[in-house]
Amino acid sequence: MQEQQPADAFAVLLYDGRPFFEKALQYGVQNGMIDAEKLDAIRTDAPKGMVQIARYFGTEFLRPDLEKARDRIVNLVSLNLEVTSNGDLRKAAELLRDHSFMSRSKAGSDMLKALIAAPQNSHFGMNEHGGFADAHIPLLAKWSLRSLADYQAELAIRKQVGEVMDAAIWLADKLGVDADALEEAGKDADAVIRTALLAAACGKSRMPDWVAFEKMITALRKKYGADQGAFKITLPRDLPDDLRSTVEAARKSVLADLPKMLDASLAARRLFDQTPAFMGRYFWLDDGLSEVDHHDRKTSGAWDKATGGNTDEGSLLTLFLCVAAGATPKTMLTEKTALALVRKIQKAGFKPELAGQYIRDHAPVQYQDDYASLWANFMGEAGQVLHSDSVHALNDAMALLRREGNVKAT
Repeated sequence: MQEQQPADAFAVLLYDGRPFFEKALQYGVQNGMIDAEKLDAIRTDAPKGMVQIARYFGTEFLRPDLEKARDRIVNLVSLNLEVTSNGDLRKAAELLRDHSFMSRSKAGSDMLKALIAAPQNSHFGMNEHGGFADAHIPLLAKWSLRSLADYQAELAIRKQVGEVMDAAIWLADKLGVDADALEEAGKDADAVIRTALLAAACGKSRMPDWVAFEKMITALRKKYGADQGAFKITLPRDLPDDLRSTVEAARKSVLADLPKMLDASLAARRLFDQTPAFMGRYFWLDDGLSEVDHHDRKTSGAWDKATGGNTDEGSLLTLFLCVAAGATPKTMLTEKTALALVRKIQKAGFKPELAGQYIRDHAPVQYQDDYASLWANFMGEAGQVLHSDSVHALNDAMALLRREGNVKAT
C-alpha cells in the first residue's frame, strides 16, 4: 500500500494579494483598534476622495475615471501606510485609527510628488527645479497606480543621484564654487567630485580652470609618473557621514584612472578632452580669458625664441621660407646656408602652406594677418623664381634672397 503523507506536508502558504490598506483595516477591526465610528468615517471619506481624484486626473462624470480613482485612492493610502509603518500591520492600523482616510491619501500623493520632483540625473542643469508642477500631473497619474516595489526601486535610484549631487555641491563649495555655478556649467556631479578630490590631494584650494588643471596633471606626472602608488587621495575630515560612501566610490575611481593620468606620453588635452573614456569624467571651470592669456603667453614665448626679437620683414621672410622648405627656422642665413636652402628647394620643392600654418600657430594674434599678407606678397613674386629650372635659376634665387631676405654677406 502507498504510504500516506501527513496532511501538513501539502500545506500551501496562501498569497494575500489584497491592497495593504485592506489588510491594515481588517487587522485593526479584528484587534479592536478600529471601531464602528472610524469605519463610518472611512465610508464617508472614501467616496469624496474618489470624486476629487477623478476630477484632478480627468472628470468625475465618467464611470471609467471613477473606477480608476477608486484604485488610485486605495493605492495611495496603501503606499503611505506600508512605507510609514515599514510593513507592520499594527502600526498601520494605528495610523488609520489616529488619522483620517483622506489625510493618508494626501500623504501618499505627497510622497509620489516628492519622488517625481527629485533629481533623476546627476548632470547639473538637466534637472527641473521648483518642485512638483502641473506639468507633472500625467506622471503622477501613472505613479498613483504603480506598486510599492516600483516606488521603492525608483526612490533608491533618485536617492543615490541626490547623494552624488549633494557631495559634489559640498566639495565644490570647499573649492570656492557654489551650486549656481555648477548648474551653469552643466557637468556631471561625479566629475566634480573626482576633480575636487584630485585638486585637494594636490594641495589646491580653488577649483581649477583648464590651464590650472593641465598644470596640475603635468606636476603629478613629473612627481609620481614612475611611482603611482606614492600618490595618496584622502577624504576630507569634515565630510558629512551621509556622503562618505558616495565620495569613497569616487576616490577609488580616481585611483583607477591614475595609470592613464600619469602617462606622460599622452597630452593632457588629448586624454581628458578627446579620449572617449575620459571625456566628461573630470571637471574644470570654463575661463576663456585665462586660456587665451595662457595661449598668448605660451605663443609669445615660442615666437620670441624663434625670431630672436628680429621682426623686420627680411628676417620674417627668411624664417617663413625656412619653414616652408622644411629646414631649421632661422631669421638670418649665411651665404653658405642660403645656397644650401635654395638647392634644397630646387631639388625637393617646398610647401608655402606650412609657413601659413606656422604663422597661425606661433605669431602673436594681433600680427597674424599682417604676417600672412607679407608672406603671400612675397610668394607672388618669389614662387616662380624658386621653382624655375632655367640655367640661371640658382643665381636668380640667391639674388632674391639677398634682396628680400636676411642673408649675411661673408
